[in-house]
Amino acid sequence: MNNQQAVLYDAPGPRARRLTVIVSIVATVLAVIGAYFFIYRPLDDAGQLSMELWGPLIDPSNENFNQLWTRFGEGFKATLIAAVLAIICSLIVGTALAILRVQLKAVRKRRFVDMGGLGVVVRGLVVALNTITRLCIEVFRGIPVVITIFFVWVLLSKAGAPDLELGFLTIPSLTYTLVIGLSIYNSVVIGEILRSGMEGLPPGQREASDAIGLSTFQTLRMVLLPQAYRIMMPALISQLVVVLKDTSLGFIITYEEILRVAGQTIQFLGNGIQTYIVIGAIYIAINYTLSKVAEYTQRRLARGRKAPKVAAPHPPAAVAADA
Repeated sequence: MNNQQAVLYDAPGPRARRLTVIVSIVATVLAVIGAYFFIYRPLDDAGQLSMELWGPLIDPSNENFNQLWTRFGEGFKATLIAAVLAIICSLIVGTALAILRVQLKAVRKRRFVDMGGLGVVVRGLVVALNTITRLCIEVFRGIPVVITIFFVWVLLSKAGAPDLELGFLTIPSLTYTLVIGLSIYNSVVIGEILRSGMEGLPPGQREASDAIGLSTFQTLRMVLLPQAYRIMMPALISQLVVVLKDTSLGFIITYEEILRVAGQTIQFLGNGIQTYIVIGAIYIAINYTLSKVAEYTQRRLARGRKAPKVAAPHPPAAVAADA
């Protein structure tokens, strides 16, 4: 342990370690007892642990098992399609928005004195565009996502939006309605995450880019943006998990995602607690997998930034002989 770590953290002694172990054991025992009396016993007394309710979910011999999981598969497919499309759109639009915001801030510092009267017009356009983007960010970030989705659905419904035919793929109108609603909010958030990452970098990065003659856009694309992605990777992954979970808000437009499908099956089977436990476990597994992928990506990027080890040069033969 180096000196800095020694200042920030004192290694516990034998007494503190024993106390930690004892407190952990007592807390675990109390948690198990509490779970038994306040969760297991009430559910058992209410008949919520019977195979009549759990059978359609975990027993392949149950008559409803295959039909139930077929419907769940359709719901998860719809959920993942909406989530993947919304994630792609949010990343693309968010990245473009972050670049625009940073570039506008850089352009605002220019005086355009060499352009005469036209320079005043250009500065006015830059200020107006900066104000519009800032206003859009504050508006869309402040409106609840469910309202944005509903508003997009109303507009597209009034316009009679058809299904999108992409040759090899058909996207139903409800799907891209949900995708647009999710992308409007999340692209704004991702744009602000990347913008703060770029503006938080040391100023020497931009100054070095200016010194070698890179334009503002080249500096953003080649120097600042890649570093912002690496630095802000945890926040980006967290926001992508939010996109996946927010697909459940598609109920407002009757989109057939997994939670709406689960609600329909519950009305038929009457096993709400059991169904939501299973759906929740699957959501946790998916989000846990995403977090592990993010950790792996960060480790790979961190290893990529490390300078390669250079072997020490061998001394000349004459010097080695004298030694």
